[in-house]
Amino acid sequence: MDIYTSILGTADAPEHHDALHHLAHKHAVDVVRLPRADLARRRLRIRTDAGREVAIALPRDQKLFEGALLALKEDSALVVRVETERWIRLAPRDSAAALRLGYFCGNLHWRVRFEDDDLCVAVETEEHVYLERLEGLLEEGAVTLLPDNGEAG
Repeated sequence: MDIYTSILGTADAPEHHDALHHLAHKHAVDVVRLPRADLARRRLRIRTDAGREVAIALPRDQKLFEGALLALKEDSALVVRVETERWIRLAPRDSAAALRLGYFCGNLHWRVRFEDDDLCVAVETEEHVYLERLEGLLEEGAVTLLPDNGEAG
């Protein structure tokens, strides 16, 4: 198993463009796909798109990001890609419901953001886990689940 201990730069940097372009044509650019929640991790084991098991062990001063270049060799490269983030969009019925929803999400330490009057919850595990926890608020009509409108963020 290969172990990557540093980030060489970003895959879209001009100085890497020609080499990565050449390797891409040879199908020699492998990708590590990470959930957004794993970007904060410094140590992990994961399979690449090509099926190789790799380990990442970064020093404290380095953090993974979209396009992080972990390896660039004459015959191969390894790039980090971040999976598209999914959100559950919730519309509270009124200000009292909004307070309840905000308090509820805060107690569960869910990562949220606000869009207009709606609260969006980042899906960092299986979506049904969130919906089961919200079941009471949804059933009583205090909160409405809105259709997914794609990636938010």
